[in-house]
Amino acid sequence: MPSTTPPDFADLLAGAARSAVHLEMRDAYAVDYEKGPFADWRAGIRPDPADRASWWRPWLDLVQQAVARGVVIRRARIVSEPVSEYTRFLYDGTFTNVAAGEQVRWLPRRQASTIALPGNDFWLFDDQVVRWNHFTGEGQSAGGEVTEDPAAAKLCSEAFEAVWARAVPHDQYKIR
Repeated sequence: MPSTTPPDFADLLAGAARSAVHLEMRDAYAVDYEKGPFADWRAGIRPDPADRASWWRPWLDLVQQAVARGVVIRRARIVSEPVSEYTRFLYDGTFTNVAAGEQVRWLPRRQASTIALPGNDFWLFDDQVVRWNHFTGEGQSAGGEVTEDPAAAKLCSEAFEAVWARAVPHDQYKIR
């Protein structure tokens, strides 16, 4: 049975023993053109590879801690091409995710047409716990839910692995 008040994400990741995979399928998430990281990026501000302390915290700390425990974290992004401005923003900052220990791949949406995909972005922990992420039409977070339903976990695992097999590693993907 899905939980309407999902556990804190940090707790879900802390509870992972082997794997955490994330599938992102939107071309924009919570875009704020006036302030915040996206607005800074649009103004020409980029993360400094030499200044790790300035990177996206506390997220990268959680990733580093999980990877240090032996959890493999993989993120796949299905993107439209040519990519949206927001996807360029994500792409420019993804080196921080990789430096923290995430494996990241990109799949052009045209190459995902024959993959059966869930209706929402998700995290899947240890192939058993699904954390669905819900968004409004404008990309704002609309909450989420957690389920341990074996059919949902199987759907997510199969979809993620199909995307992962076709996707291009971050260091080889060239945005268009």
